[in-house]
Amino acid sequence: MVALLATVAVLQYRWTTEASSADEMRIGAELESLMTKWHGDLYGEFSAICIAMQVGPDAGARDTWNDYLERYVEWNYALPHESLPYVYRNPDLVGEIYIWETNQQTKPQLFWLNLDTRKIEPVDAPREFLTLLDRLHANSASLSTALRAWQLPGQAAQSNPGIEATPPASTSGTNPIAGWQFDEDIPAIVHPIFHHGADKSLSSRSPVDWIIITLDVNVLRKRVLPELSTRYFGGLEGLDYKVAVVANGPSPRTIYSSDPGFDVSQLGTVDSTMNIFGLQTPLDSGGFRRPARNGGSLRSTEWRSFSGPFWFPVIQYGSHPQPWLLEIQHRAGPLQSMVTGVRRNNLAISAFVLFLLALNITVLCFAGFRSHNFAKLQMDFVASVSHELRTPLTAIFSAGENIRDGVVSKKSDVAEYGGIVMAQSRQLMNHVDRILLFASIRSGKDRYTLRPLQVSEIFACVTKTMAPLIVEESCVLEKRIEPDLPLVLGDMLALCGCLENLITNAVKYCGNDHRIWMYAGLNQSHDGREEVTISVEDHGIGIAASELKRIFEPFYRSPEATEAQIHGTGLGLSLAKHLAEAMGGRLSVTSEIGVGSVFTLHLQLAHAEDHELLTVDSTA
Repeated sequence: MVALLATVAVLQYRWTTEASSADEMRIGAELESLMTKWHGDLYGEFSAICIAMQVGPDAGARDTWNDYLERYVEWNYALPHESLPYVYRNPDLVGEIYIWETNQQTKPQLFWLNLDTRKIEPVDAPREFLTLLDRLHANSASLSTALRAWQLPGQAAQSNPGIEATPPASTSGTNPIAGWQFDEDIPAIVHPIFHHGADKSLSSRSPVDWIIITLDVNVLRKRVLPELSTRYFGGLEGLDYKVAVVANGPSPRTIYSSDPGFDVSQLGTVDSTMNIFGLQTPLDSGGFRRPARNGGSLRSTEWRSFSGPFWFPVIQYGSHPQPWLLEIQHRAGPLQSMVTGVRRNNLAISAFVLFLLALNITVLCFAGFRSHNFAKLQMDFVASVSHELRTPLTAIFSAGENIRDGVVSKKSDVAEYGGIVMAQSRQLMNHVDRILLFASIRSGKDRYTLRPLQVSEIFACVTKTMAPLIVEESCVLEKRIEPDLPLVLGDMLALCGCLENLITNAVKYCGNDHRIWMYAGLNQSHDGREEVTISVEDHGIGIAASELKRIFEPFYRSPEATEAQIHGTGLGLSLAKHLAEAMGGRLSVTSEIGVGSVFTLHLQLAHAEDHELLTVDSTA
């Protein structure tokens, strides 16, 4: 049973650990799925702008700058039911559109597509554009160089196969949105374009110009990001999660936050973080972008920090990396704490179940042990009773046989044999009475009639009943009763039976000192109430302190009594204790090996209202 319990404990612990891991993986998978959908919709906002401008590696080869202006004006002012019914429009997200003309040998020129005047105007470069324009100018020598403008040093060997495979300008059917790159500082999306009028000698090695589309951060912060957060992280009572988009880098800043105080300072403590414009990954065999994290299974730590998948190629700005991060924190507290709390609850429940199981096994083992001991005591009892019954029966049979055979002829001898038969019959009756009383007690059918009694009456009854045994065993019973003792409440037969068992026990174990004392007095109980005590004392072999707790158990006999071959059934003290308690009293004992034993019957006093007979059921 112990081995089985240990096995169950180990299995439960493993099951709880696996269940907690499964819960964490499920929560992580759900959260990552929501973040990925949020990421896809954000890219959808950007891709709508890219598609509207229709810029690709070869799309600008025959276009003039006015063609881009016309597309911009048409997309910006078109109504849903007009010329662009199937094109998603989000012109509010666009701040301004610029052309950075760098393919000429002369000084590069920045042009602004003025939406109000519908003209292309040369402008001076804003201060926040200087770093971006320098980068674009330095990477405008060819298309292949331009498409790696945001590539970190040392990444040339890991260049995107999809970008390497970009066909030259003369090839048709190319993806019109390929090659867009995101600058996270401004922010802006840029694209290299060919612009050489009708020149048909273009190739991937020809210099390029750039189109720069800035994003309106206020629209992104106040409309786009709140709508996406509500769509994917909202519940019936608002947002279930705290959501923030931050630019992490040398100068961290918060782009958007759903809650005050939930910003860049929370980095490292949130439930999950996604790099929105994470590292670009190669195309798979089906022509789709794979997620930046390619784990075979979602482990408990993977979903806390990962890069968003690429729905179309946006290359990370790597020179001064300030990645945009999506931060998620559950409002009820850290998800890890919630998962840990669930795991602790599961472990606590499992431990409690195991405790109950262990307790049940312990109780069963203890009950089995007691049952085994009780069965052994019963067998010893049967053996003892058989011996006790056989002894008087043998004496009675021998006396009857002698009388039948004429061995006894004189009247004096007949009287002597008659005394033997009577004495042995009385002993036999006492054994039978004890057995019947024990059976009555075990069945719960014994009843007692309590009434006020004089202690002297009790002594007289016990003395008369025990006189033959006292004489037969050559013992002396000395009695002493304190004067003016009050009446006690009890059943005469039960009280006499209790004291008879105590005196019989004293006679058996009195040893060489054949004197037995029985005295009564008025004392105080342990709770301060007055009570009458009747004590039976002997100066016999005594009882060991380790045996005192067991001598009142049915059928129990001490090893000393067994070794001394003192006959008995082991029922006397058990019956005496039950009789005392059935009348509202109790039985106590003090003993010392080689000195003797004192058994004391504690009886409650009879009061005025107790002068009427009171019947007590011992099972109550």
